[in-house]
Amino acid sequence: MYKPKVYITRELPERGLKKILERFDAEVWPEYGPPPKQIIIEKVRDVDALVTLLSDKIDAEVFDAAPKLKIVAQMAVGFDNIDVEEATRRGIYVTNTPGVLTETTADFAWALLMAIARRVVEADKYVREGRWKVGWHPSMLLGRDVYGATLGIIGAGRIGSAVAKRAKCFNMRILYYDVVRNPQIEKETGAVFVDLDTLLRESDFISIHVPLTKETYHLIDAEKLSLVKKTAYLINTSRGQVIDEKALCNALKEGRLAGAALDVFEQEPLPADSPLLKLDNVILTPHIASASYETRSRMAEIVAENLIAFFDGKVPPNLVNPDVVKVNPLQPVK
Repeated sequence: MYKPKVYITRELPERGLKKILERFDAEVWPEYGPPPKQIIIEKVRDVDALVTLLSDKIDAEVFDAAPKLKIVAQMAVGFDNIDVEEATRRGIYVTNTPGVLTETTADFAWALLMAIARRVVEADKYVREGRWKVGWHPSMLLGRDVYGATLGIIGAGRIGSAVAKRAKCFNMRILYYDVVRNPQIEKETGAVFVDLDTLLRESDFISIHVPLTKETYHLIDAEKLSLVKKTAYLINTSRGQVIDEKALCNALKEGRLAGAALDVFEQEPLPADSPLLKLDNVILTPHIASASYETRSRMAEIVAENLIAFFDGKVPPNLVNPDVVKVNPLQPVK
């Protein structure tokens, strides 16, 4: 029986990797960092499938080098690193791993919200650096109350809705904006649908949960930031390019925004000369919103399940480009 060849651009959690190795002839990039694009181009020349992460740029140049490539299985919800339109045109299937990381990412967004509101990172640094000289003082490291505050959610999909459910437990007034109204979030949490400008003006905390598209690129720019309260906080666990980082830095430095908690950035890793690194009113984390043992293991399993379904001649459970079925009808590999 023929074993399809798979190239995997990073070592996956064991549960998923084991399933792939049992079924496929797989090669794994051995280093912690991503393979250079030229390495990917070299490795795909003779593979049937490619397993990718967000940091891997998969475009026409890669497809040109891969005459046998049938499927790109992404270990992520997002897939803005893949030229899906070009893949569809060539009959290449693209899959992702949605759903499984919803609650984990919502947990992390909430952790960032609480941490920036109550200055947790600043306080930890304050103690570690030996600056805690007085046991208690009425004005020491004052933060903001979360309970009863107004939360604005930009993007009311799975993760945004999960964040709203947590906010309900804190008796927050919940506003949300999306291109499509979500009656379910309104019913379950009492969230109120508003336009983006209203959300920005009235929210004490703003949490972003939109995909990166042409429409959402720099959705939060200098003009939008000018609407935000000086006492408000911005939390982003979606994509860095949704925020104009330069405009955000200016707003934070000039005191036009109380603080920000960011897990994603316009350039990742964050450059060593980024002005964000010099700001005390910002929490910076390295794109780890879905980084729990349970979630990452399940994501890897879903990658394997997508691959197995495809090579069994079935529509993968998490197909990103369903139109590809018309271009390249499924056939089991024997």
